[in-house]
Amino acid sequence: MSRSQWKGPYTQVDVHDMVIWSRASIITPQWVGRRVSIHNGKHFVGLSITQDIVGHRFGEFASTRKRAQHRQTSR
Repeated sequence: MSRSQWKGPYTQVDVHDMVIWSRASIITPQWVGRRVSIHNGKHFVGLSITQDIVGHRFGEFASTRKRAQHRQTSR
């Protein structure tokens, strides 16, 4: 049995993700248009490469620190 026409062809969403462990690597123009996953020390953070971020380093876009959650107290 073939796949229904209205569903379209099956494609995995993150097939073209590149996994980046080196946060010190510089983003070059050949990376534009790709989607990468950058390691932040614990998890991988997704990033779509655009022309605006060429020349920066991968580590600038994956924070390694967790922000403090300050709770609001009622008075």
